[in-house]
Amino acid sequence: MKTYILLGAALSLALAVYLWSVGQTDQGLFVGLWVPSILALGAFLKK
Repeated sequence: MKTYILLGAALSLALAVYLWSVGQTDQGLFVGLWVPSILALGAFLKK
C-alpha cells in the first residue's frame, strides 16, 4: 500500500511539473495540490 501511495504522489508531482512547463500553470497548480492530499490519505490509511 505504501508503494502505491508514494507512486501516486510522485506521478502527480511529475504531471504538475509537466503541466507547468508547457504553460498550463492553473492546471499545474491544481494537480500539484494533489500531492499533499495523497500523502495525507496514506498517513490516514496507515493507522
